[in-house]
Formats: sequence, C-alpha cells, structure tokens
Amino acid sequence: MIDLTGKTALVTGAGVGIGRAIAISLAKAGADVAITFQSHDAKPVAKEIRAEGRQAYPFQLDATKRADVDRTVDQAAKVLGGRIDILVNNAGGLIATFEVAVMEDAHWHRVLDVNLTSAFLCTRAVLRHMPDNGRIVCVSSQAARNGGAPGSIAYATAKAGLLGFVRGLAKELGGRGITVNGIAPGLILDTPFHATFTPAERQKATIAATPLKRAGYPEDCAGAVLYLVSDLASFATGTVIDLNGGTYFS
Repeated sequence: MIDLTGKTALVTGAGVGIGRAIAISLAKAGADVAITFQSHDAKPVAKEIRAEGRQAYPFQLDATKRADVDRTVDQAAKVLGGRIDILVNNAGGLIATFEVAVMEDAHWHRVLDVNLTSAFLCTRAVLRHMPDNGRIVCVSSQAARNGGAPGSIAYATAKAGLLGFVRGLAKELGGRGITVNGIAPGLILDTPFHATFTPAERQKATIAATPLKRAGYPEDCAGAVLYLVSDLASFATGTVIDLNGGTYFS
C-alpha cells in the first residue's frame, strides 16, 4: 500500500471529476489536503475527505490571477502546518471550441491562462512552501499528444506547453530531490469536460476503437497520480503517463 501519512497536499480544480478523485485518493493514503475550486464547489469533497479521517481545506480560487494564487497558497500552507509536500496542478478546461480562422485573441489567451499559466503561478507560489523531496504532478491531456478534437487547438497547445513545463521544471528542481511529472488522460467519463464537449456517439466510437474497450474514469487518473507522488516513483521525474486505454502511444 502507498502510505502518505504525515504528508500534505494541494490539489487545484478539485471540485469535480479528476481533481476530486485525486484529492480523495491522496486523503485515503493518509495525506491532509487543501483543495481549490472556482465554479464547482469543493466543500462536499472536503466533507468526504474528513470522513476518511483526514484534514481537508477548500479554497475558492481563480488560478489565473497571481495575487489570488499567492494569497491562497500561503493560506493553504498555513492550515497544512507550514508546508506543502505535494502539488497537483489539475485546474483547467476547454472553455469552448473555435477553429483558428475565427478564434478571437481573448479566447486564445484565456485558454492558455486557464490551463498553462495557472500551473506556473501555482507552482511558483507552492515552491516557497515545499520542502526538499517534494512531488509535483501536472494534469495534461491526450490532446497534447494528438492535437485534440476539432476546434480545440488552443487547448491542445496549452496542454502541450504543460508537458514542456514538466520537463523543464524536473531539471530545475532535481537538485532538491523534487520530482515533477505529468499525466495525459484520454477519454475520461464522469467529468464535466466530456459531458459538455464529447457527444455520446463520439464517446461510443472512441471506446470501440480503444484496445481495452472501455473509457477511463477519474479513479484511473488518481491511481497514476498516487503512484507518482509516492516513494515508489522517487526515481521518476520529467515523465508523462498516458492514460487512454491504448488509443495513443507516446
């Protein structure tokens, strides 16, 4: 079993879906968890975590705003006992789909801010509170590998940038024993993302073309993150785990 007893974690975008599953899995493994949310209230998630006997602290946060991020991370570190051992950069979203020919500048910048700048801001703020041998995991997407579905170029670009961020940061922080890794989920059901942007027929077609003949679920992502933040993955850094049932091999 993976034992995170005595560890503290911050998970962004943890109100629903993948972030929720990650936060709960970390708590079940023994960690106390601070969770952020913007539009999806994370207070019910905090209640679930407390039911596991761990501490949970929800914070509403726009992770694209530096001042808000710095303030929230400082508050999270304080309630977690002065340090953050684990950071999971999960906040993100597609927002909307537009082809490049008709895409407004504002949409392009918004998508990059939500998915890439947010990870930079949160990581920079957390590093002030992260001890040596900490763990950072960024949630990217299969779109970073294959360009995504029609109209999602801004999203695919942001998520691909996140992979570069993971690798560069892994080199930068290696001397402190801090590992930096990522996951790239494919079709993950029970999330607002695919419920909103992936029609049922496309979901069925994707599942039919998947070697494992099923979709993924948030718990599949949480399991990979749990491994990456554990001692089992202490020699893994700068790597990205593809979670897509075999539809894409990197």
